[in-house]
Amino acid sequence: MSAPSMDPVLDREVALSRVGGDVELLKEIAVLFLSEYPKILDELRSAAERGDARRMERTAHSLKGSVSNFGACAAVEAARSLEAMGRARQLEQAVQVIRTLELALAALGAELEQL
Repeated sequence: MSAPSMDPVLDREVALSRVGGDVELLKEIAVLFLSEYPKILDELRSAAERGDARRMERTAHSLKGSVSNFGACAAVEAARSLEAMGRARQLEQAVQVIRTLELALAALGAELEQL
């Protein structure tokens, strides 16, 4: 059983398969993601602070789809957890999961910048 930290931050095979092998398209998507994800994190933090479960669920769902395009397992799992918390209207642990997500996205961002 591998530890979560051993999962690839960015799975290049998955990412390239999502764009039909088009490296330039992958780079464009990466640039867009890098510019957008800080705003998404702010939305998640805001939803957690306000107890807005519906917004947490929607925002996390959207983010989960974005990071899955990069094969970013840790970020996908954190977003999936936040989405489930929002759906269940139980945001007590959201702040901790958002911190985990921040770390996963920072690591992903560093890899995306190398594309």
